[in-house]
Amino acid sequence: MIEILRKRRSIRKYRDKDIEPEIVELLKEAALRSPTSRNFRPWRFVFVENRGKLEALSKAKPSGSSFLAGARLGVVVCADEDESDVWIEDCSIASIILQLVGESLGLGSCWIQIRLRMHDDSQTSEEHIRAVLGLPESIRVESMIAFGYPDEEKAPIPAKELEREKILPS
Repeated sequence: MIEILRKRRSIRKYRDKDIEPEIVELLKEAALRSPTSRNFRPWRFVFVENRGKLEALSKAKPSGSSFLAGARLGVVVCADEDESDVWIEDCSIASIILQLVGESLGLGSCWIQIRLRMHDDSQTSEEHIRAVLGLPESIRVESMIAFGYPDEEKAPIPAKELEREKILPS
């Protein structure tokens, strides 16, 4: 697992190659196996492969989401906030589980922050996504993850560049 974590980087350019259905199914399984506080499982996942919807979702924010249009899969990670007071944490855990499993399957990915972001001056990114996907207002959108076969290479961050001072003494 540490090798997957060492290798994983944010990938924003993807090859023109569909993701096999069995790989998508493994990602769905990974999402549903994600840890969750008190096993409440408030999260919901929307797996989007439709190119038109990916294009529309890529416009969720003025910057930091456009690369989703070039992905072959977008996963919208959302939750019913009434089911758990820690839905944000549960969705965040599920998001990184999805990315690590994707990496282990040869996919590149990049996380897209949605919660507390704006689509434009009058609409939140969440509202934009709910409109594109027809989601009810009770569903809160935490993030989206773009997936595809990488069309860029990024070297792992060298161990010497890790900010060891972020580990506080006990």
